[in-house]
Amino acid sequence: MSLLDTHIGFVEALRAAGLSVSLAEGLDAVAALDQVSWHDRETVRAAYAATLLKRQPQRVTFDAVFDIYYPRLIGSGVAGEGLPDVEGAPDTGPELARFREELAEALVSGDRQALHDLAVEAVARFGAMPGRGPGLSSWSAYTSLQRVSPAELMDRLVQGLLGQGLDGEHAQRVAGRRVGDFTGMVEGDARRRISEEKGPQHVAAVTVRPSIDRLDFTAARRSDLEEMRREIYPLARRLAARLAKQQHARRRGPLDVRRTVRASIATGGVPLTTHHRPKRPHRTDLVVLCDVSGSVASFAQFTLLLVFALREAFSGVRAFTFVDDVVEVSDAFRPGADVVEVMESLAPRIAQAALWGRTNYGRALTRFAEEHGDAIGPRSSLLVLGDGRSNYSDLALPVLADLAGRSRHAWWLNPEHPRHWGTGDSAADRYGEVVPMVECRNLAQLGEFVHGIV
Repeated sequence: MSLLDTHIGFVEALRAAGLSVSLAEGLDAVAALDQVSWHDRETVRAAYAATLLKRQPQRVTFDAVFDIYYPRLIGSGVAGEGLPDVEGAPDTGPELARFREELAEALVSGDRQALHDLAVEAVARFGAMPGRGPGLSSWSAYTSLQRVSPAELMDRLVQGLLGQGLDGEHAQRVAGRRVGDFTGMVEGDARRRISEEKGPQHVAAVTVRPSIDRLDFTAARRSDLEEMRREIYPLARRLAARLAKQQHARRRGPLDVRRTVRASIATGGVPLTTHHRPKRPHRTDLVVLCDVSGSVASFAQFTLLLVFALREAFSGVRAFTFVDDVVEVSDAFRPGADVVEVMESLAPRIAQAALWGRTNYGRALTRFAEEHGDAIGPRSSLLVLGDGRSNYSDLALPVLADLAGRSRHAWWLNPEHPRHWGTGDSAADRYGEVVPMVECRNLAQLGEFVHGIV
């Protein structure tokens, strides 16, 4: 593969992972690389990052793709000299004890070069999986880490850091970070070896997680949820600023031809001063009806938080959560409230939204219409959030049609891919015939939707 092919493949892999890289930015990267030394890999990485990245949260995805297309070494390198043939059984006994001793010393000293070399050795010595069937990889980071067990060295690492003068809490944090860094190095080296076998395109498509704004709500891990929470309010501020700018630009109403012509008589028509009719305010109330069952819990919390962060774009916002019963939670979203505190305060009230513990959209819609039907009117916009999976219960389609008909606008955000709508117990296809069904699986799609409706 030529250098140009590698560059093109790298840029395409970044786009596939959710990073928006334009043709002009790709050319900027080529121009920047022409000015730096290719002998220093980190300089090449910095040049690419400076020209292709737009936001810091994208850096994790960028680094993972960069390490696949521009690996630190080929094969086992110097660190792998003298290692056993990968076709043989992995080393055990004395070699494992010796390796763990060297790893403990490198973790205590924080020697990154030594840790990189040990990560290469860990995969080569303990992660080889020869004789696997066609299509399966010959290397496993999981197997390497299971045998080496760096987490079991935490106590020794903490004691070593305490001996260097760190206090207990700081030592625990540093120890956890160093073990995590080494784990990432092992995983990275396994990906590098697999990419040599199967090609970087395959590895990038299978192993690289998308950037945080493109990561599906339903696939997010605990650490991803924390990062998403940090992204919510910057996203809301950007959207709010954009909305304020657009509303200011549209503040003037349509041209009042009669007033404009009459005013121009005084100057003979030159210069011409235009006059506009007053523009009537059109901000509406927003009513949010949100499924908070376990299958869509992550999607629900981020959607609610973003909508309420943008509540100034609406004249009033009311929110209701449901599983098989409906509970209003509007008062939980106080101006200036902390994100974590809001979700903690919602937890016991969300539990009240489940009488029988099974999602029932028909019952929830009916209860909402009976108890809170006055929330919907000609100035209201209805927003339903959920996957439409109702456990084969009655769907109450006429009730939803009545609610949508009485509102000014109605939308339904669904965190599932459209190919799953109407499969199993999903009634998304039938609900979509009543209310426009919109795919909303990640922060990027959520931001695009909110910007579009307001």
